[in-house]
Amino acid sequence: MVVRGGSGVLEPGGDNALAIAFGVLGDEWNLWILGKALEGTRRYRDWAGSGEISNSVLTGRLARLVEVGLLEKVAIPPGSMRAEYLLTDCGRAVWPVLATMWSWERRWAPDGRAGQLRMRHAACGAEFTPVMACAGCRRPAGFEDVVTSVGPSGGSRRSVPAASSRRRSGGTRRPSHLPHTMELLGNRWSVALLGAASFGAMRFGEFREWTGASSAIVADRLRSFTDLGVLSERPVPGRAGRVTYHLTGKGRDFFPVVMHMIEWGQWWFRAPEGSAVLARHGSCSGSFSPRLVCGECAGLLQAREISIDSPQPSAEVDFDWLSGPGRAEVTVRGRSSDLDHTAN
Repeated sequence: MVVRGGSGVLEPGGDNALAIAFGVLGDEWNLWILGKALEGTRRYRDWAGSGEISNSVLTGRLARLVEVGLLEKVAIPPGSMRAEYLLTDCGRAVWPVLATMWSWERRWAPDGRAGQLRMRHAACGAEFTPVMACAGCRRPAGFEDVVTSVGPSGGSRRSVPAASSRRRSGGTRRPSHLPHTMELLGNRWSVALLGAASFGAMRFGEFREWTGASSAIVADRLRSFTDLGVLSERPVPGRAGRVTYHLTGKGRDFFPVVMHMIEWGQWWFRAPEGSAVLARHGSCSGSFSPRLVCGECAGLLQAREISIDSPQPSAEVDFDWLSGPGRAEVTVRGRSSDLDHTAN
């Protein structure tokens, strides 16, 4: 199992980093809770008070995030029954995943609402789009530039995403935050199947084999991905009724989200056998680790330099590094009130 607090060493032969990353970050309510935590939410009542999530789902998800090491439950004051949930370094390090989701949502959400999201880079002062780049050569790295292979701890048996919970608040209710992204994710299997598509799966049997998902789950997710326009079907010549599935431009644009999930998982949850996924950057022929750079000035992004203006005119979110990988201080500043709250 995972060592509490992140930087965990996984059991030999057990779940690998993909199982942890896709299970935790492939869950829409976990992402919603983490997003709120990065904005400064610490108390159960504040998450519950949003009206978006049921108490049973919130309780289960908070417990899971504490168990895996993204949040720490701390009594305030010590010894009391009152508690706050504080982001650990592991939890703070999720910000690149959320940043790439914001970027994808802004480009692809069908209702245009996400187009109101504005990301500003303090270092150059420009509104920008984050671009995935190679940590080694700092050049942009898109879907076509990265070659992946199965690592020593990889394989479908070890990569099955662990469920946070089978329960969903309000039946089919989803978080209002990043609605199109949440619609795409759907459940813990979605990221695993999108990852399989990104790594070359095209046939139904390949998706089932590579992810360990049941035929019913694979069929449901492939149908959903096709309806959402991230996959397209192509008939197999000479095989009536058979199709292959291919990422569209919309689907390929989700690749940075998948790669940052994998990077987060393999950094914080390490299998003794080695990585689950090996990646190489075609442009420099070196091993590939993703980093985010500013689409305007090409500077390496740091959390403290990013502010995000949401469609709601009441708040601006700033991320600030403290020290070390993934550590951030988050400041939420109200523009129409006196709100100014900082969370570590």
